Amino acid sequence: MKDVLSEIIAHKRSEVAKQKELLPLKEIEKRIEMQSHTSRSLKEVLLRSSHGIIAEFKRCSPSKSWINQSADASIIPLQYQKNGAAALSILTDLNYFGGAITDLQQTISMTSIPVLRKEFIVDEYQIYETKMYGAHAILLIAAALTAKQCKLFTKIAMDMGLDVLLELHDKTETDHISPLNNMIGVNNRNLGSFVTDIKKSHQMIDLLPKEALLISESGISDPQTVYELRQAGYKGFLIGENFMKTENPGESLKQFINRIYEN
Repeated sequence: MKDVLSEIIAHKRSEVAKQKELLPLKEIEKRIEMQSHTSRSLKEVLLRSSHGIIAEFKRCSPSKSWINQSADASIIPLQYQKNGAAALSILTDLNYFGGAITDLQQTISMTSIPVLRKEFIVDEYQIYETKMYGAHAILLIAAALTAKQCKLFTKIAMDMGLDVLLELHDKTETDHISPLNNMIGVNNRNLGSFVTDIKKSHQMIDLLPKEALLISESGISDPQTVYELRQAGYKGFLIGENFMKTENPGESLKQFINRIYEN
């Protein structure tokens, strides 16, 4: 199977280069200075939550094609919040996930819980862009960056007041972790082959800093899995497809949360 992640990164670099011409970094910095943003800490919310679910809004993925093509960002994220989501994750990549910056903007304007911008960050420009649009946290994917870039991008984001979720896929990427990284995610899905295995979260946990807040991502479809991973030490769970593929994602989230502690 082709390496989808490499393809996405190459396309993203080209996309960012074009965006820089349309909206230079200096202009973004000016806009940030003029704005007032409400602080919402993803980490603090997850520490307080009894379930830790970050409900994700996404329309499609390279592995599943369209999941919910007509999904409305002015409706579903707010439903997620009303039905108990601890935080929200919004895909902003158009070509591979059917997302848009407008999805992020609509969500932030209508909700009051932390919003993570789910994007393939390959340039510090995107961090400034994320702050400008009002998101509260960014995702850094270790497989898409060098260890040096991860450390630099983490510092830039934190200096702006953004929370950073560092995403790992296997033990070879643990060298990307710096003392600054206080939220670490384990993606159960390989972004090259898109094979998913929940066991990865269990296998990785002993390799991660004890003081970091840990988040399990992808392939979670059973409330029992959340319960077991919480017992193992995870505090956050990024779940999207399991809700988005249903007729009412918000109601599906509500039922999922109710079932976590049934046993």
